[in-house]
This record gives sequence, structure tokens and C-alpha cells, in this order.
Amino acid sequence: MSSIKKIMVPLAFSPFSEGVLDYAAELAGPLDAELLLVNVINERDIEAVQRISSFGYDVDEGHYVEEVEKNRIAELEKMIAALDFPEEKIVFKFKIGRPADVLLKMAVKEQVDMIVMGIKAKSELVHAFTGSVAEKLFRRSPITLVSYRDEYHAEKLRKKVLE
Repeated sequence: MSSIKKIMVPLAFSPFSEGVLDYAAELAGPLDAELLLVNVINERDIEAVQRISSFGYDVDEGHYVEEVEKNRIAELEKMIAALDFPEEKIVFKFKIGRPADVLLKMAVKEQVDMIVMGIKAKSELVHAFTGSVAEKLFRRSPITLVSYRDEYHAEKLRKKVLE
């Protein structure tokens, strides 16, 4: 594991993000690895804003992206302040696009050694139609992925396995 020098952490700013970041920092600390935190604004959200704007509403893409970034940076600052990890070893990047594609390309270009991410719980029906970013990364990534589970979801999964 000494070859792990850069760990990418995709953050969706969901209720699970803080746990994912904490876990990644726990892994990175003893390895003296850098954390590359990435948030992808889904291009579908931008398209929705453009559609709303085309109906005459006073909404524009640039303002939307600016507000999302401002809110997420504020949330990220709180998360980082709670970490026991050197801030100089943390890099944060915003991207716009299809999350799975953007994350895969970034991981390869940035020469990431590991990706740590959480998996959101979805119903089987919704999952069948939409898939998830995590599942796409697990299928397509040439880079080792670590799947984080918080204790609440881990316990639910343990019970389901034993049913």
C-alpha cells in the first residue's frame, strides 16, 4: 500500500459525504497520501436550468453554477474543519458533466491510486432504470475502488443478508 499517494474522493454533498471523507482521511493519513476531493455538477441539472430559462423564467446557467459552487464550498469548509488531516494535502475540484465519465477521466488524468466513495441506497426499481455513479465506476474503473458504508447502512445490509 506504500504506492498509494493520491486518493480521489467523489463528493455528492449527500448525508453520506462526511462519512466518506472521514474514512478517506483515515486511509490517507498513515499513507501520507493526498486527498483529491471532486464534485461534479450533473450536466442534466444544467440542461434543466436552460430549459426553465427558455420558458422565460429569470434563471441562467452561470448563476446556477456559481450558487451551487458557493454552497458546496461552504459545506466543504465545514467538513474539512472537522477532519484531523492536514489541509495542505487536500485539493478540491469542481467539474460539470456526466458524473461517472468525468470522475473516471479525472482519476486517470490525475494519476489517482485509489478512489473512496459511498453508495447511496436506492430501491431496486429505481436502480434498475438509472444505475448509479458508484456502480458505473466499479464496472469501468482501472483504479482500485473502496466502497464506504456508514454503520447505519451496514447494519441494514447485515440484517438483509441474514434474512
